[in-house]
Amino acid sequence: MNRSKRVGTVFIVGAGPGDPRLLTLRAAQLLSQADVVVHDRLIHPDVLGHARRGARLIYAGKEGGGESTRQDDIHRELIEHARLGRMVVRLKGGDPFVFGRGGEEALALAAAGVPWEIVPGVSSGAAAPAAAGIPVTLRGIAASVTFATAHLDTGEPDWRHLASSPTLVLFMGVTRLTQVSASLQAHGRAAGSLAAVVEAGTWAHQRVIDGTLGDIAVKVAAAELGSPALLVVGEVVGVRHALESFVSEPVLARLGQS
Repeated sequence: MNRSKRVGTVFIVGAGPGDPRLLTLRAAQLLSQADVVVHDRLIHPDVLGHARRGARLIYAGKEGGGESTRQDDIHRELIEHARLGRMVVRLKGGDPFVFGRGGEEALALAAAGVPWEIVPGVSSGAAAPAAAGIPVTLRGIAASVTFATAHLDTGEPDWRHLASSPTLVLFMGVTRLTQVSASLQAHGRAAGSLAAVVEAGTWAHQRVIDGTLGDIAVKVAAAELGSPALLVVGEVVGVRHALESFVSEPVLARLGQS
């Protein structure tokens, strides 16, 4: 069949939280076959190294407060390449359907009649705390976890619900950390609740700051932590100290050296 006469497929692929060794086998396979790779900003260069020779790499990154590719433009790019009969990998950090806008892209492709497939990735929501020695659930301490975003595109979060969660993992919350801390306390979370911020979870330059909900914003500002970072609130943060000798550097990096 003439390649230009058929519609190609778009694979919406999760690249994992950062460490390239956390890329799935399916993701690596598709990257090695794709004609076009449309990738986010926070993709490790070694992950892009799986792309086949001659593949077209297209940057489609977003950065809070900085230059960002418009979501409609990303949709248009994916659809146009697929309609030319190309195999397209849309490579997104973490898991595409966990605060990754992968659902929006899938809906746009479906509306345009373009075949698509989702390839889940390791979500930073669980991986970044784990790499810092923080289990998001733990028998006898936290039987549930809430993943949420502090991004305001869809309006203010349900702070009362978030404040009551045994473990709260908040994406995109570092730039609003003072407001987030105040809102959680205003809706019932104690200022003394344990809290931690994990910057660049699973990357070689990972950093972790822990404290309480009442002082975490000051500590993070003093350490000049930035994005990407996750806020974790809950008693599970205290487990980190019991594992301190193992998390002085990223856990996964240590394992990779063994």
